[in-house]
Amino acid sequence: MSFLTPLGALAALAVLLPLGVALHGRARVALVARRLGLEPPRRWSLEPRTTAAAAAVALLGLAAAQPALTDEALVRTRTDVAALFVFDTSRSMAASLTPSSPTRLARAIAAAVGLRAAIPEVPAGVATFTDRVLPDLLPVPGTTGFDGVVQRAVRIEDPPPSSPAARATNYGNLGEIASGDYFGPAVRRRVIVLLTDGESNPFDPSMIAGVLGVRDGYRFLAIRFWNQSEAVFDAGGRPNPAYHPDSTGRLLLAELAGSLGGRSFGGGEVQAAASYLRRVVGRGPTGSTRYVLDQQPLAPYVALLALVLLLLGTVPQSLLRPGFRSVWASRR
Repeated sequence: MSFLTPLGALAALAVLLPLGVALHGRARVALVARRLGLEPPRRWSLEPRTTAAAAAVALLGLAAAQPALTDEALVRTRTDVAALFVFDTSRSMAASLTPSSPTRLARAIAAAVGLRAAIPEVPAGVATFTDRVLPDLLPVPGTTGFDGVVQRAVRIEDPPPSSPAARATNYGNLGEIASGDYFGPAVRRRVIVLLTDGESNPFDPSMIAGVLGVRDGYRFLAIRFWNQSEAVFDAGGRPNPAYHPDSTGRLLLAELAGSLGGRSFGGGEVQAAASYLRRVVGRGPTGSTRYVLDQQPLAPYVALLALVLLLLGTVPQSLLRPGFRSVWASRR
């Protein structure tokens, strides 16, 4: 059992309000009874409706703390290195050989899952890229969260480029990674894995090298998913006549990788890329990190129980008296 927002439990202090009102009312009733010479009610006796209201408020406070059944594991993770997988999600990444063939992006996702598995002790994150770099997952240990994000959240032009253009991709904007807080201050080796088709607007490699260079702790690896015969198909299976494959992407990526002291690979060289990735991350210190495998939130159920108690609190007091229940039963 864990609480996602433990400070939310402070809301349970609101239970003191109905309790205070009830106790104050009881004290006044006792005072009046003594003055009239009647037997006062038993001390600390609360009406069922008041009790239900107080319990409902307490449960709402518990729900605000967001209790959850958490399945955790202690994993060994590298503390000196992290990887960021950057997916090109521009429109050209939707190209494929046929309308039913895997797209470039689908092949990139499959390759990323395999590359992530090749460095299981290295924290890894996910970002998407067209004309700007946007985070999807900051580097985390374990592969479960990474695989879930790349397989469910990485989509073509999601989000879309900031401005419409025939070709949105611009590798020059990869420099935004340096100022994006993707890596913690303790990470000395920052590995960038770019998965793209190589089709980019003109850019200045030296400018990127100025912020993502080896001296700054960055390492670079690019994989190009591209085929001359591929086309971008619409929903009806017709190729988009506005798209034309650009064969210069291989040279662009090679130039980019060279300026960053890294390497570029083709889509059919994923195993070679994995070997290179393992060499890049190398060996280093590890630490133990508690990793969440699964989490089942309980807050909705607690809140539902609180709602039931609140509804019970609206039942007229006369309906809850034993005498009324016996009379109602005899009439039946």
